[in-house]
Amino acid sequence: MVRFIAILLLVAILWLAWALAIPIAPKAPQVLLFPPGSSSRLIAAELERAGVIRNKFAFEFLHYAMPKKKLKAGEYRFVRAANGLEIFERIARGDVVVHTVVVPEGFNMFEIAAAVEAAGLGKKQDFLAVAIHETALIHNVDPQAKSLEGYLFPDTYQFTRTMTMRDMATAMVRRFQKEAQTLGLQHDAHRLVTLASIVEKETAAPDERPEVASVYVNRLAKNMALAADPTVVYAAMLKGNYRGTIYQGDLQSDSPYNTYKFAGLPPGPIANPGAASLRAAMKPANTNYLFFVAVGDGSGRHHFSARFEQHQRNVVAYRKAMKAR
Repeated sequence: MVRFIAILLLVAILWLAWALAIPIAPKAPQVLLFPPGSSSRLIAAELERAGVIRNKFAFEFLHYAMPKKKLKAGEYRFVRAANGLEIFERIARGDVVVHTVVVPEGFNMFEIAAAVEAAGLGKKQDFLAVAIHETALIHNVDPQAKSLEGYLFPDTYQFTRTMTMRDMATAMVRRFQKEAQTLGLQHDAHRLVTLASIVEKETAAPDERPEVASVYVNRLAKNMALAADPTVVYAAMLKGNYRGTIYQGDLQSDSPYNTYKFAGLPPGPIANPGAASLRAAMKPANTNYLFFVAVGDGSGRHHFSARFEQHQRNVVAYRKAMKAR
């Protein structure tokens, strides 16, 4: 009897060694997603089905033999040969696949949603639903916020497929809150972020941003229409009919974001500004400028002027420069 038990133990040990200690390589790269709440049984079965481990029962044995190590949900990529012990350690460690989402300065929520979808993290409509409706995420900074536009801070993010769209938006909002604290943006956030978003869309030259901000501050002081093209584009995007350029009909739109037709700032931000544009909105340059137009040489820079007559001359120079290119 003792000998029989010893043989059984030896067979069991050899079987476990075969199942768990000898490396195995999947026939092709495998990407497996274990949703939150996945049981060890489900994980083991999926690993066996994908050819990542030899035997699901041996893998489950590891789970029961090491109860302090919990298998973590997430997306895992298996490419190289590994044994069952190594696979178990990877999943217990949470060595999940991360997806990079790059949010450049000036991206609006539509563009961010598209970037999230392009990264394979879900549908852009789902991210937009969060960006439009989950304003509670930013109410401590901006109780007037109509959406999360303006508060999805530009940065490079690493997200996993088990994160929800709200988790991702929350990470972007927290990044904004951290930057706002660094800049000392504590009051009047709605106005400043709205102004900063327009500045962000108007110039890519960091040193020009305080001057661009001064133009709009001066216009607001005189109750002049801001006449900012990016706000007209945003109005069209909100309606879902932006056609890649501004048409006369867009300039006649009754949207409150149409700053050609309505004086004052639009109802909220039109994009997500970076730190430089936020600083410019907080501390505009001290100028008497009321107008600006691109130089037209491809540099992205602008001519600024205080008088309309000079602005007209700058516009003529811009058109000549564009024809010469």
